[in-house]
Amino acid sequence: MLLEGKSVVVTGGNSGIGKGIVLAMAKEGASVVIDYVAHEDATDRLIAEVEQAGGRAVGVEADITRADDLHRMMRTAVDSFGRLDVLVNNAGMETRQSLLDTTEEDYEKVMSVNMKSAFFASQAAAKQFIEQGGGGLILNISSVHEEWPMPGNIAYCVSKGGMRMLTRTAGVELGPHGVRMVNIAPGAVDTPINASTTSNKDLLGKLQDAIPLRKLADPSDIADVAVFLASGRAAYMTSTTVTVDGGISQGSVGL
Repeated sequence: MLLEGKSVVVTGGNSGIGKGIVLAMAKEGASVVIDYVAHEDATDRLIAEVEQAGGRAVGVEADITRADDLHRMMRTAVDSFGRLDVLVNNAGMETRQSLLDTTEEDYEKVMSVNMKSAFFASQAAAKQFIEQGGGGLILNISSVHEEWPMPGNIAYCVSKGGMRMLTRTAGVELGPHGVRMVNIAPGAVDTPINASTTSNKDLLGKLQDAIPLRKLADPSDIADVAVFLASGRAAYMTSTTVTVDGGISQGSVGL
């Protein structure tokens, strides 16, 4: 198994891409801490699914916008599984508002969930990696919108742009400690965050037509890349982004 013996924390791990990563990493032998802020029942079902498949997982209810809760997540991994090897900063949200429509409250909420949480979770994980020795990996679930504009969803784009530079800068800072940081930038994925599009036949059709592969990604498509990056087979990768978008960000009107 590719991740046998590794201990992983996944923020926002009980649904969407996070759930896919939990299942894929557990299948490859990892022990997983599943962070969640709501739907404890979904977390319990996910833990049961992991355990039925022979894996190990525990749930932690935590507010990822609070540094104390982030440190508690890392401690849970160490207390439960002996160490921490991989942090997956997956939790995220969007408001789908333009610059002119975004309130201060909405902006701060998006930045806290998407950017602040990734920053301080990375800090907490990096300190644990350095203390225990042996290096470690931080995976950020970013977005193609870390560099590809999405008008009408500006706070989300700003937060993902920040995650891009967090990865590049922190990866350089942490490299001498053997700690790597890599972004995964999905395109359109069939998850609850895209329900307003996937539930509308016309919108879904337009989106699929814009994707060269003509389909949305399944969470497992992103999870498989996360497993590869955590497996040791990508050990020379850091301070960079792996784009997994079916080609959507390369689209052109052909003029």
